[in-house]
Amino acid sequence: MTVAPVRPTAPALAPEPVWFLELELTNRCQLGCMHCYAGSGPAEGSGEMTRADWERLLATAPDAGIRVVQFIGGEATLHPDFPHLAERALGAGLKVQVYSNLYRVTNALWELYSRPDVTLATSYYSDLPAEHDRITGRKGSHSRTRAAVIEAVNRGIPLKVGIVDCGAPGQRAREAREEMIALGVAQVPAPDRIRGVGRAAQAMGIEANVHELCGRCGSGRAAVSWDGDVRPCVLSRFLPSAGNVRTTALAHILGGAAWNALLVQVPRRREPDEECRPDSDGNDCRPAETVCEGDALVLPELPARCDRPGGGG
Repeated sequence: MTVAPVRPTAPALAPEPVWFLELELTNRCQLGCMHCYAGSGPAEGSGEMTRADWERLLATAPDAGIRVVQFIGGEATLHPDFPHLAERALGAGLKVQVYSNLYRVTNALWELYSRPDVTLATSYYSDLPAEHDRITGRKGSHSRTRAAVIEAVNRGIPLKVGIVDCGAPGQRAREAREEMIALGVAQVPAPDRIRGVGRAAQAMGIEANVHELCGRCGSGRAAVSWDGDVRPCVLSRFLPSAGNVRTTALAHILGGAAWNALLVQVPRRREPDEECRPDSDGNDCRPAETVCEGDALVLPELPARCDRPGGGG
């Protein structure tokens, strides 16, 4: 009898020290996207973190190993302290990324986005205005976001556009990507699938679980909610908190037992092999579809092992 050779299992990627921190300033948003992981909307608020809480976090973030902060929400720019906090982050020596729906960009925001250590990211869903607006729940959102994308390109602002395939029959996600590339956006990864977290989980009729995560949560990144809770990423909000920055220093949380207990719950991405090549496989590998985090959440700089053609980080 011939015994088939045993194929070695590719080792899982070990979590990296956290250097990228997602800051969920608010749950308020002009849009009501059908797949929103946070369930954001126009009637939502900004949680319990005060200006002083955010300032203290930004001042101590570098000592915790943080190099980049991403302001996200909801729509981060709707938080009344957003411009001040962005300045405090830059003053602390941190690089800043703003993840915005680009529905409304003031002159002051354009000036901020043009700063050397600031990058910009947004989401886009279809090249057809009606389809895009149906997904966001806000008429006119397509024209506003598209116009802002063009303005960012014209201003030379580093911009990455994430395309999310929400699973609707016939959604023109790939056409949306082609349009963004044609407009001159340098970073437009392949469309990422919808993640069953928050409002999307309700629409999909499932309970959020770790298999909806990308497999790199907590590896190089962490998230702080508008209430101060710390988790491996914004999509992992259904997991317990590792601690709260209103009462405990971020460095202590990231070095604590509760944080490590969360990390082991996430099914880790394994090194690509012949059976699963996440950078070219057409989005059918589990637990993640891209080399790094899903395209809906963007890393402004990449660890060396994620910086390769076709990667979705």
